[in-house]
Amino acid sequence: MRNVFLFIRRYFTFLFFLVLQGVALWFLFNYNNFHRAVGLGIANEITGWTNTKYGNVDQYFHLKEENARVHRMNDSLLNLLRSNYNVPDTSFRQVIDTTEYDTLPGFRRYLYRVARVVNNSINSDRNYIQINRGANQGIKDNMSVISSDGNAVGVVVNVSPNFSQVMSLLHVQNTVNASLRRSGEFGKIEWDGKDPRYLTLRNLPKSIEVKKGDTVLTSIYSYNFPPGYMIGTVVDVIADNSTTFYVLKIKTSANFYNLQEVFVVENLQREEQIKLAADTKKKNDESQKGK
Repeated sequence: MRNVFLFIRRYFTFLFFLVLQGVALWFLFNYNNFHRAVGLGIANEITGWTNTKYGNVDQYFHLKEENARVHRMNDSLLNLLRSNYNVPDTSFRQVIDTTEYDTLPGFRRYLYRVARVVNNSINSDRNYIQINRGANQGIKDNMSVISSDGNAVGVVVNVSPNFSQVMSLLHVQNTVNASLRRSGEFGKIEWDGKDPRYLTLRNLPKSIEVKKGDTVLTSIYSYNFPPGYMIGTVVDVIADNSTTFYVLKIKTSANFYNLQEVFVVENLQREEQIKLAADTKKKNDESQKGK
């Protein structure tokens, strides 16, 4: 103990300088937007590089599980190939085809990019996932993220040149539009900050039939997520006596304990959708003022 005090006494000036330097930097980054943005970008790069090295080691020990998930995803994609279907033989009879077929090329709405998880938290009430793709690879805020086996994971909220922060579904401020596969009814997915295995689905009216085991998917009303991706399954149905809605307990289909490879999905028409909604609201407001 005596040596500790002697050390502090000997280097007191230098240690006091470090404390003041830390306080000065804290004021600089907390009260200056430009420096805060630069600081967050540098911090993302440093933590991203460190987490990448750690993730490379961790990934080696989970290759078997990840390969199994990739094979399941590839299997579902292979089933969509046209070569899996036979063309009916019409040489001996006349067949009137009532199926409409558009020979014009379609317009792409969603663009998928692969990424690797380099850091992931599940123990906070505000959990984030860091991936090894950033602005240099075309990643932007508000892009959705799904796991390698096609389950909803989160939404991109911050981007540096080579890394991105994803707000996980396990974040108390994150809400996602969701729907029941069986009935098509939609509601809002939230997390209560407790058990990372379960989410909550709200705003589902009591007039519809809900059963345990029902599948919950991403909704067509989402600006971020493509529709039809798995969120989870219903494990408990709670009737909220104070409202006309159910509160559903949802078991997540994504394994947040072991996320490795993900897809970052860009809705190429998102800006157009948001602009249309904003213009419509502005038009309605102006119309109301004119009455």
